[in-house]
Amino acid sequence: MNSITKKSADVGHTELAADNAHYIESLYEQYLGDPDSVDTDWQDYFKQYQSPNDAKHNAIQDQFLLLARNQTANKGGTAFAGTTSNSAAANAANCIDPKQMSVQQLISAYRRRGHRRAQLDPLELDPRAEVEDLTLAYHGLSEADLDTVYPTNDLSIGKSEAPLREIIEIMERVYCRYIGVEYMHVTTSVEKRWMEKYLESNLGHIKFDKEKRLSILERLTAAEGLEKYLARKYTGVKRFGLEGGESFIPAVNEIIQRAGGYGTKEMVIGMAHRGRLNLLVNVLGKNPADLFDEFDGKVQPEKGSGDVKYHNGYSSNVMTEGGEAHLALAFNPSHLEIVSPVLEGSVRARQVRRNDTDGNLVLPIVVHGDAAFAAQGVVQETFQMSQTRAYTTGGTLHIIINNQVGFTTSRQEDSRSTEYCTDVAKMVHAPILHVNGDDPESVVFAAQLALDYRHEFGKDIIIDLFCYRRNGHNEADEPSATQPLMYAVIKKLPTTRAIYAQKLIADGVINSDDETKYEDEYRESLDRGEYVVNSLVLEPNTETFVDWTPYLGHDLVDDWDTSVDIEILKGYGRRMAEMPEGYKLQRQVQKVVDQRLAMQTGEEPLNWGAAETLAYATLVDNDEVLVRITGEDVGRGTFAHRHSELYNINDGSMYVPLAHMSESQARFATYNSLLSEEAVLAFEYGYSTTVPNALIIWEAQFGDFVNGAQVVIDQFIASGETKWQRVCGLTMLLPHGFEGQGPEHSSARLERFLQLCAEDNMQVITPTTPAQIYHALRRQAVRPIRKPLIVMSPKSLLRHKLATSQLEELANGKFETILPEIDQQNADKVTRLVLCGGKVYYDLLEQRRALGLDHVAIVRIEQLYPLPGERLIAEIDKYSNLTEIVWTQEEPLNQGAWYYLAPDMYRIVVPHATKAKVLDPIARPASAAPATGSAKLHLQQQQALIAGGLGISVDEIAK
Repeated sequence: MNSITKKSADVGHTELAADNAHYIESLYEQYLGDPDSVDTDWQDYFKQYQSPNDAKHNAIQDQFLLLARNQTANKGGTAFAGTTSNSAAANAANCIDPKQMSVQQLISAYRRRGHRRAQLDPLELDPRAEVEDLTLAYHGLSEADLDTVYPTNDLSIGKSEAPLREIIEIMERVYCRYIGVEYMHVTTSVEKRWMEKYLESNLGHIKFDKEKRLSILERLTAAEGLEKYLARKYTGVKRFGLEGGESFIPAVNEIIQRAGGYGTKEMVIGMAHRGRLNLLVNVLGKNPADLFDEFDGKVQPEKGSGDVKYHNGYSSNVMTEGGEAHLALAFNPSHLEIVSPVLEGSVRARQVRRNDTDGNLVLPIVVHGDAAFAAQGVVQETFQMSQTRAYTTGGTLHIIINNQVGFTTSRQEDSRSTEYCTDVAKMVHAPILHVNGDDPESVVFAAQLALDYRHEFGKDIIIDLFCYRRNGHNEADEPSATQPLMYAVIKKLPTTRAIYAQKLIADGVINSDDETKYEDEYRESLDRGEYVVNSLVLEPNTETFVDWTPYLGHDLVDDWDTSVDIEILKGYGRRMAEMPEGYKLQRQVQKVVDQRLAMQTGEEPLNWGAAETLAYATLVDNDEVLVRITGEDVGRGTFAHRHSELYNINDGSMYVPLAHMSESQARFATYNSLLSEEAVLAFEYGYSTTVPNALIIWEAQFGDFVNGAQVVIDQFIASGETKWQRVCGLTMLLPHGFEGQGPEHSSARLERFLQLCAEDNMQVITPTTPAQIYHALRRQAVRPIRKPLIVMSPKSLLRHKLATSQLEELANGKFETILPEIDQQNADKVTRLVLCGGKVYYDLLEQRRALGLDHVAIVRIEQLYPLPGERLIAEIDKYSNLTEIVWTQEEPLNQGAWYYLAPDMYRIVVPHATKAKVLDPIARPASAAPATGSAKLHLQQQQALIAGGLGISVDEIAK
């Protein structure tokens, strides 16, 4: 068919017959898209009949679909009801005008793709490729259409129609200048329409008054002035300066002041080290003199190790439009992005304390680096948490200080696979505002937009601050070795403040003397060691603070009264068994509830779940302690022992008995977390460092999985107090025990926690009875000491016939760091003392009883750190005829507690009067993996270590 030419196609030719109309139409469609794609004869023929408004039919069809979805896109509103015949005809013409449809598509293209043409990079190193769908030709338009007037009802520009030329100028100013906005991935139309109105209503003009512009210049001067001052005073000293990203300071200042106007009372900021000192001095109001003392080495930690100055946190109060607001900068290690979930946990705790259900009173602000934001998995985890029941904080305002280089890596093909470093944020449909850092007014406008969006919708939003790093990774680094072209440009580039000052001079806002005056006044303030934040409140309202005084300055003591009257315990048991009217439980769950009632009222011995839930009941009601438990499957418990959440089989509704102990009780909540360890544990750490009168628990599905959060353990839980003097009462329940389930379901890596123990920084326990976990949890909450509690919690012991307790043990006892021999052994006959902890105790006990080994005593060390040395000596003293003391553990020799215990064992036992010999430990053979995957080999190893512990051969083991 395509070989047919016009010469052979006259009116009577069959090619032009009605039967071939579809062919001719498709050929004409092809011609409209690209005239050269058809034969020249056909081109000449079509030119005879082509109308100036001709457009592809399939595009017109698309327009009708669009009109059906969005009737307001056409002048005249809804379909032609109630209009005159003339107006109806006019509207009909608009509906079918293919050019109008093309204009609409062009507008949509600007909204969707305008960011790709935006002038974002201050360095202009990589020219951006032409965006084809922002051209006239792509949409079947031409320069001939520029002066044609089209309806603009779909635009928020204050007029109903405008020439195409004006429409394009507005779209270019709004979407393609110094702010590039990505919001079309947002899933709700309401949010998109809000964003379009916000961006388009000012026609792309950012109009700040003189006062605002001078304020921006003043903050830019402060940001630049501090870095210059430090560079001169401490040349070459590492400080991770903000040079190249100075507009960050006026942006944060705008967010704080604007948020205060919305009624926000607390703002919590988390950020890595670049620009941190600048933020401390120029936003939070740290006295520059104090910072200089830190540089001069005059400030030494009063206790613990302390940390470098660009990791430390700070807090202050500032005055805003809406009154006094509290600012807190979170402490952060060099593991850059890990601060994000820590901060979110702290914010959630503050919101709960203020009953801030919509998140308006407490604002989280997280500052990122571009390389880390794109690369580190905890970013994705934290975003995934942002809208979940347990972890939402009403939206976080993210600012990325986009240096366009990570240490020495700037090639995009090395640093990420996405177009922007921010693309990961699209997973939660967060709008992204890319902004050129050398246009401070655009930066401040983006800050306003971001805060207003968060306030309106309670969701995350991203400001991607395109800037640069004037120095290397630190002040002692030479960046031109790896980025020679980039730094050749940077060396010639005026500073952001200089560029903006010249703009204000050109606009007649200031003169050159004013510019110099700003610099001189700031430098003189630094010379005098004065505060440089005008809004700083020097005498803050202390009523807004949480009083940690009752929890500070105490020695870590083991013994604490955790008793509760037995009748009160029984009352809690009965209340936990009461269900709402008409509530029907699944059969096995109902059985658990019935059995638990008998246990908690003293009719039967308590198992683990019964004792644990009683502990929570006493805390929330009797002691008014907030209890929060999170982790994978914690509502039921991995091993179905807790059942704190009960479900009605008729309608699926959930009931939490522990939240209904009394009308005046403290808050109780359990949340099944997403499948994350790192971000969730970090969140709970942040929560626990913010609320002192609380029991915050994170439970691992299996203790083995805790290594997915090792950075949280190393950098925060174990060392946060010694580095930053931040106390933390977080409790970690880590199911641990060798039961033949293989290398990944046996060990919580007890040895790693013990290796981290020093300076009374935390507690590590291996409780073996329900009473012990009851008293351990209560001691953790009611004792006025806040230290992390690491619990090697059981699996099979949850229902072990010997692992039970009487209700009287809960009512009258306390947590025992050492549990003595429980059988009536004749102490004079005991020659062998077995020390152990955890599940292996019951295996040893059963065999000892079965074999009648009266010369063997078994003592459990329930608290491994701090090691109760005096209590251990007291147990040894009971047996005057001891000749052998042996430590027995289930873990391989190179794991578990032995390498930690050995020095203390020899220190305690060798000088002892009994002169008993400390034998080689009994354990599984040293292994690179925690456990074997073979059930048969596991059983053999278990029998061997039980026999070794009791001092018998494997052949003597009772079958």
